[in-house]
Amino acid sequence: MLIYVLFGGMLATTWVQVVKAALLLAGGVILAVLVLMHFEMNPLKLFAAAAEKYGTRVLQPGSKVVSGQWDAISLGLGLMFGTAAMPHVLMRVYTVRDSKAARLSILYATGLIGFFHLMVFIIGFGAMVLVGPEAVMKAGGGGNMAAPLLALTVGGDAFFGFICAVAFATMLAVVAGLTLSGVATLCHDVWTNVVRHGTASEAEQLKVARIATVAISVLAIVLGITFEGQNVAFMAGLAFSIACAANFPSLVLAIIWRRFTTPAAVASIMIGTLSSLVLIALSPTIQVDVLGKPLAQVSGAWWFVSLRNPAIISMPLSFAVAIAVSLLTRETNADGRFDEMQHRILFGRSRTMPQSAE
Repeated sequence: MLIYVLFGGMLATTWVQVVKAALLLAGGVILAVLVLMHFEMNPLKLFAAAAEKYGTRVLQPGSKVVSGQWDAISLGLGLMFGTAAMPHVLMRVYTVRDSKAARLSILYATGLIGFFHLMVFIIGFGAMVLVGPEAVMKAGGGGNMAAPLLALTVGGDAFFGFICAVAFATMLAVVAGLTLSGVATLCHDVWTNVVRHGTASEAEQLKVARIATVAISVLAIVLGITFEGQNVAFMAGLAFSIACAANFPSLVLAIIWRRFTTPAAVASIMIGTLSSLVLIALSPTIQVDVLGKPLAQVSGAWWFVSLRNPAIISMPLSFAVAIAVSLLTRETNADGRFDEMQHRILFGRSRTMPQSAE
């Protein structure tokens, strides 16, 4: 993916995500249908079979990703609000031709994503009943082989190979999008606008982008090796938690609050990011699963240290910092920029842009 992003850029990343989306939807629907065929096409019978085999506890929030009620709420906050603030998802809006196409694509994407997540229930419980947790954990990878093993059980070797290909394409697309988002931030936001104050040439920006691609990829490889035994779905939840604390408060306040200032946005992003990373570093995910410390030693600290998902603390903290800094600072042109943004939100174009230019 380093080579792919380095030479392909936004266009190549967009196409791999298009292909991935089609394969993922098709594979998910086929897998869910094959599972339901074992239960007379009735999801309720699947859930009842899981409860009968493993007890009613399986129908409650899973103990693998949460450690209690507060952790479950924290995970829910991260998944809901983090989805709206993932940088590599928001970047997709810039690949369409105009605001109308952007709104239409978001409508379609939201519907398709919601539909696919309904399939996840079927696939997860199907793997639990038809494959079994023991077989999944025996396959290694922190439970990441559940869906491929389910495909092998209900569809045979050919379908198993197809689902593995879908999983691989999904990983490639996500990695490409995340890498490109990080590169854009370092190249455009940090280097061009902060370091060079907007004076960097295109050739210089391209050189910085390539260096940033290599640096981000190396860091990702190191972190990937470190967290190799962790469940992918759980790790994705941590990414959502960071996004909902670092990006979501600034996005919402910039849209709805005229008093919101640039220093407040910077402070909110910094505090949200740092608090999320610190809480994750102190959580059982790192202290127990990675560093091997006893759970009792971690649980004996403050209650929030035992949370595996930091959103319930880091997101309110980010909002509080954003509001406080906004009240303490003022920008002379903030009202004009807010009105301009509201106009673009409603009409899809700047006030100074001619109607035909859209």
